[in-house]
Amino acid sequence: MEQGKKDLHLYVNIISQPSRAIIIFCKLNNIEAEVHHLDILKGEHKTTEFKAINPMGQVPAIVENGFKLFERLTSRLCSHAILKYLAGTCPGVPDNWYPSDPQQRAQIDSILDWHHGNLRRGATGLFLAEVIFPMNGAPKDTKAIADAEKTLQSALSNIEDIWLDGNTNFLGGSSQPSVADLILSCEIMELELLGEEKYLSFLDSKKKIRKWLGNVKETLSPHFTDVHDSLIRAFQNKS
Repeated sequence: MEQGKKDLHLYVNIISQPSRAIIIFCKLNNIEAEVHHLDILKGEHKTTEFKAINPMGQVPAIVENGFKLFERLTSRLCSHAILKYLAGTCPGVPDNWYPSDPQQRAQIDSILDWHHGNLRRGATGLFLAEVIFPMNGAPKDTKAIADAEKTLQSALSNIEDIWLDGNTNFLGGSSQPSVADLILSCEIMELELLGEEKYLSFLDSKKKIRKWLGNVKETLSPHFTDVHDSLIRAFQNKS
């Protein structure tokens, strides 16, 4: 992804799953942008300057020729609208990412709508309760961790039994990755920061998910792996 283009600006942080999805998407599709990495642990997303872009003070956000786009659903920020916008407006983005066919697009939208209140609620809730809040000095909330784990386990079962039903390489029966594959896989990859043993325990019985993640990593190589390697390094530097 080339730096220095003036009409598209990305405001991101590597620890943020939605930010990673946008970074990877732009790299995969050769979308030029000026990337602004905000240190959210230092509060750079709460400055007056950034709140002029996103008054909610959250990453990710984008600005293109004065057009500002960000989103927030309850307490879980996500990147669905931004990825849909980039897929629909940037030249050369293959149709599989967010198809023009209304039925295929509806299938992706149904997965994205499900994602907000299920996989994201469980994975992000667990990551915050087990890692981020204690890293900032708060005691571990065992009830919050247990609740998040329950939601996460249910969500992973949904992916295994519904979104990956049948012999399919990608979510919803697609032969090519979509924005849904990118978003959900980035969410699951964040669980690696809980430690290898715990990460593998969530996926141990999920044969279809493990195969799907392998397909995602292979198809989106090298950018998917490079960005998540950067995540691990960034987290180690913060710990």
